[in-house]
Amino acid sequence: MNRPIIRSLLDTDLYKFTMLQVVLHQFPQAHGVYEFRCRNYDETVYPLIEIQEELERELDALCELQFSQEELNYLRGMRFIKSDFVDYLELFQLKRRFVKVYADEQNRLSIRVEGPMIQAMFFEIYILAMVNELYFRRLETPEVLLEGERRLQEKIALIKEYDRQQNPEDPPFLVSDFGTRRRYNLAWQEHVVRSFNEAAPNIFRGTSNVYLAKKLGITPIGTMAHEFLQAFQALDVRLRDFQKAALESWVHEYRGDLGIALTDVVGMDAFLRDFDLYFAKLFDGLRHDSGDPYVWGEKAYTHYKRLKIDSRTKMLTFSDGLDLPKAWDLHRHFKDRFKTSFGIGTNLTNDLGHTPLNIVLKLVECNGQSVAKLSDSPGKTMTDNDTFLAYLRQVFQIPAPEQEKV
Repeated sequence: MNRPIIRSLLDTDLYKFTMLQVVLHQFPQAHGVYEFRCRNYDETVYPLIEIQEELERELDALCELQFSQEELNYLRGMRFIKSDFVDYLELFQLKRRFVKVYADEQNRLSIRVEGPMIQAMFFEIYILAMVNELYFRRLETPEVLLEGERRLQEKIALIKEYDRQQNPEDPPFLVSDFGTRRRYNLAWQEHVVRSFNEAAPNIFRGTSNVYLAKKLGITPIGTMAHEFLQAFQALDVRLRDFQKAALESWVHEYRGDLGIALTDVVGMDAFLRDFDLYFAKLFDGLRHDSGDPYVWGEKAYTHYKRLKIDSRTKMLTFSDGLDLPKAWDLHRHFKDRFKTSFGIGTNLTNDLGHTPLNIVLKLVECNGQSVAKLSDSPGKTMTDNDTFLAYLRQVFQIPAPEQEKV
């Protein structure tokens, strides 16, 4: 019998804690619905529904976990984590009744999380990590691990070369691990993070995984995800104002900490219309997660220039489908105008030769209302309500892409 995949509630991304703290303090009554999608189901080696029984057992084990005193003390030591939030986490335990795993009409794996957001939003990373590990466990062979190690060593050699090429007068090239949700397994993620941290401590900035950050004594990285801004589409604000309301609530909670804003819930153009001088001064920078990263960065530069803000004081964080060469090219392109950092996920933690699963567990409903993400990459648009999607496009003056007009 294998040990449970998730053995600590810290084994998730930092932004789950930072978002949960705002939810607890500012809209604790919010109710959410999350739905699972596999965007490349046709590329799987075997049907994901075959792991259903094992996944049910993993969820049972997850819902037995609580934070240890040592883990709570670690969280309490973070400047932006408030004492009353840690007191709440001391009592925290996930409730199994909020998660349903089933086969849909096409006999594909479906997962639905429904409940208060202070519970529901915390399931996402755990579930995605479980699905990945259960799926790849059946495919693991010594040859697969050898291939993974070969690829890892190539990356280590590459990052050392980039370290040598860095100009001390330029902003540093900074890379973090963002790969918890798509990892091969926890042991592999730890091996990758440890290897990068030892090989290039000047470049490797940290990991989004709080458990590994604590264990390895490195920096946990993260601020907000799409679900945080999406929730405001259904809270007590005008739909047109949801981005401004979300950013304002973040500022109110963190007062200068965690200052990287996510830009692509309704696309970069619509984001920048709301990201006025007030927010541009308050936030340290922006995060890219869809669309052409060069076009996005140039739009950010033009925006800061128009607001008469020195862009060299701001950070661009890139986190969409990156590998090291892409990150290095982006760094070189923008380094004279911005500080840059790069969150690399799948390519770090699940590059062993098999096609990675492209899976998500996204917020589709809040307080009984549909919510949506209108991504700059059409394949990433996520909703279960096309009528609401059309209304959102109309409100933010975003034309439908050609494939949706057919």
